[in-house]
Amino acid sequence: MAKLLAHFSISRTGEDYVLMLEDEDGDTSEFVASFDQLDLITDAIAEELERDDDDLLMADEDDDDDEDDE
Repeated sequence: MAKLLAHFSISRTGEDYVLMLEDEDGDTSEFVASFDQLDLITDAIAEELERDDDDLLMADEDDDDDEDDE
């Protein structure tokens, strides 16, 4: 079962970065990532949010069309 993300942080250690993720129970996990890996994560998040934003815009347009029909 997926856990709810409560907090996260990113810090730099030398040439790498440490991602700290804390769940709702206070359990933490740390991951070391390179700049390139963080860049890929950033791209993936942006793409997902853009898809969600496009879906919301399409839903708003559908709502507007329904209101015009009345």
